Amino acid sequence: MKENKPVSNSDEISIKELLLKTQQIRRFLLGKWLIILIAGLLGSAIGLTYSLLSKPKYIAKLTFVVENEKSNQLGAYSGLANMVGVDIGGGEDLFSSDNIIELVKSRRMIENALLTPADVDGKKVTLIEQYITFRKLRKRWSKMPELTNIRYEINCNPSTFSRLQDSIVEIIYNDLIKTTLGVSKPNKKLSIIECTVTTTNELFSKLFLEELIDNVSKFYIETKTKRLKQNVDILQKRADSLSRILTSSTFSIASVTDQNLNPAKAMVTAGRSRKEIDLQVAGTVYGEVVKNLELAKVTLQKETPLIQVIDSPIYPLKKNKVGKLKGLVLGGLLASFLIITALIGKRFYQLMMHD
Repeated sequence: MKENKPVSNSDEISIKELLLKTQQIRRFLLGKWLIILIAGLLGSAIGLTYSLLSKPKYIAKLTFVVENEKSNQLGAYSGLANMVGVDIGGGEDLFSSDNIIELVKSRRMIENALLTPADVDGKKVTLIEQYITFRKLRKRWSKMPELTNIRYEINCNPSTFSRLQDSIVEIIYNDLIKTTLGVSKPNKKLSIIECTVTTTNELFSKLFLEELIDNVSKFYIETKTKRLKQNVDILQKRADSLSRILTSSTFSIASVTDQNLNPAKAMVTAGRSRKEIDLQVAGTVYGEVVKNLELAKVTLQKETPLIQVIDSPIYPLKKNKVGKLKGLVLGGLLASFLIITALIGKRFYQLMMHD
């Protein structure tokens, strides 16, 4: 039978000391109730002021799914994957969900979306100009003369941007990535991707998100079908060229026949026969090219992937704003917590210095 070990004096003293310290802190805080109350009221006032002055933020949300064709990936697209240094061995798709998320957040896609024109108050302006306007960036730039004439006009080409223009785009891009754009997979088991854009401008939130996903979709389809489209273009050029040859040969035979009404002449017969043979050969080749062209078109249509939008943002967008009651309560609680922490810290410091 085990004997119950008595609690050691040191443990008993420690527990007693802890209880005593707790009671001392409690009495100390009760003695400072007026300071805590004033701090809480000030915090509530600050929270209420913030809720009144802060602008509402509009959240645009869009969800989409990426068609993931596993067939013939290693054949048709392995070359493309190797070009960018991506190993797709074992059935891994070059444009898997994780890669699509990074593509959405890439500077190229965001820059293309920002340079897209949009109707704002009856005027066509680029989305980056709208962003600069509602963020009041030009007011901040007023003290910097070199930024006064910076503009991003419709149909402007990023390759012609000055170093200053590129720097501004980079700053805006980083701000969008950190504070505005959100990209995630709500369910790790599914291929559905959710994108959100949160700004104080409802129009910009919606248009920017839609243009961004549209650019990603176009880039995705163009990259995945690049080789197949090249084959279709080559076959189309050959078919057009052979069609012109056939037309020219047909008119040439008719012309020879019309100019030589005596078909008994050997030279006339030989010349016409040669052109008829050329016409027959060209017709055979043309038939094969057209057949291959139609097959290539069917293959291109079949292999063209798809980014299917499930839910797109619609007006009115979801509004996120700190309410008056919420500002009062949170401001008061936060201020009270901070002042209590400061008082307890000061009290402990005094006790330590006294000892």
